[in-house]
Amino acid sequence: MKLQPGSKLLFIGDSITSGARNFNLPGEGRTDDAYGSGYVLLVKSLLEVTHPALRFRVVNKGIGGHTVRDLAARWQTDVLDLQPEWVSVMIGINDVWRQFDSPLQTESHVGLEEYTTTLRALLATVRPSLKGLVVCSPYVIDANPTDPMRAAMDRYGAASRAIAEELDALFVDTQKPFDTYLRHHHPNQLCWDRIHPSATGHMLIAKAWLDAVGFEWTAT
Repeated sequence: MKLQPGSKLLFIGDSITSGARNFNLPGEGRTDDAYGSGYVLLVKSLLEVTHPALRFRVVNKGIGGHTVRDLAARWQTDVLDLQPEWVSVMIGINDVWRQFDSPLQTESHVGLEEYTTTLRALLATVRPSLKGLVVCSPYVIDANPTDPMRAAMDRYGAASRAIAEELDALFVDTQKPFDTYLRHHHPNQLCWDRIHPSATGHMLIAKAWLDAVGFEWTAT
């Protein structure tokens, strides 16, 4: 596995990363409330169960509704000041979504160029100090690649992949496991709004993330 023993793993992003975590806690704590109920909690739990001796420390800094602009505003306090060994970022869903659910509120739209430039700059500030960086693509739970929002999300996903390659980061294509699942099930089986998944959807993300870091089921 690529994760080093004793590493602090910081996850940052929007509501998918937040998983409705308790914001009265600093992103970590003695109860699961600090980690939410989504893929971050699943990753943390699986790492603890299978590799208890490695003593990973997980921090969840996801905040619902955030775009890459919001990440830029809190990058110093929520990432740099915490000095993690690993950072995992998933951002871009709201950058795209606001263009479709709030088409007239153009001030909330984050275009592809701004998204790419901002995300690249943020990750470049932290990459030299890290042992590892994970970049997760945004996604939409829709199997139709010609749907306008799906097509836009794919473009932002391609941009996140390119940034990961530039910065020698691990890349998690979160769209891929959803597409595989949707060959057999309707999107409504995972969520009502094409964005916020059920526990099954969060497990799809968690598995893709763990696969990227070379997770092994053998306990150490």
